[in-house]
Amino acid sequence: MQQYPKKPIQDTDVSPVVLPEKDALPLLQSGEIKGGHRIPWGSNYTFLVRLDAGPGRYLRAIYKPREGERPLHDFPQGTLYKREYLSYLLSRTLGWPDIPLTLTREGPYGIGSMQLYIEYNPEVTYFDLIDKRPHELQQFAVFDLLVNNADRKAGHCLLGNDGRIWSIDHGLTFHSMVKLRTVMLEFWDQPIPKVLLDDIETLLIGLESPNILASQLVEMLTSQETDAMMMRINDILNNPILPPLDPYQNTPWPWV
Repeated sequence: MQQYPKKPIQDTDVSPVVLPEKDALPLLQSGEIKGGHRIPWGSNYTFLVRLDAGPGRYLRAIYKPREGERPLHDFPQGTLYKREYLSYLLSRTLGWPDIPLTLTREGPYGIGSMQLYIEYNPEVTYFDLIDKRPHELQQFAVFDLLVNNADRKAGHCLLGNDGRIWSIDHGLTFHSMVKLRTVMLEFWDQPIPKVLLDDIETLLIGLESPNILASQLVEMLTSQETDAMMMRINDILNNPILPPLDPYQNTPWPWV
């Protein structure tokens, strides 16, 4: 990993607020970062930061700077934050799964992704949710196939205090080679529901015309990655089954 900047993010004595996305967006885009701390787990530098929301108030967000990304042998250096943002854009185009509001911006350690922090129950993971809400989690599994997610851990499925299941950590996505790794074994070799296929077909039509998502894919990914993305979409539509995977090769570690 590159030597990380030593500039601290100072804490401040203020209270958190929870805002709807339309009100949180301008703060994520340009709100002053008044404090925060590094989250100790994870291989890349990740910060829970406080964005100034007015006197005595702050909005929490997850900041992942490009300069804190650990070099990988298979993903281009300094691109993981872009993949976080593209995954969010794609989820909004499809309408699923729920990914917290995400954008890219400058922060204390340079450009990176900035994602709205979700209040959630940290004791609940995918393994606790699969029996009760399989249809929602099936969307996650199909989305992971679509974006070629190489790191779907159980802890990347959050049960929000709002009752929604949120999908996080999409930095290892959009590779041109098959990289799918997931704990969602229950969905392997299962057919993809028609309602999800209809959304993917609509996505394909949109990507074949100029739009924000198409332009961002071209700008932020290599041509090989963009071509592979289009190929995955067509493969899903032509063979709408979640592929059977090798549990020894296609599961992440640790699982949570």
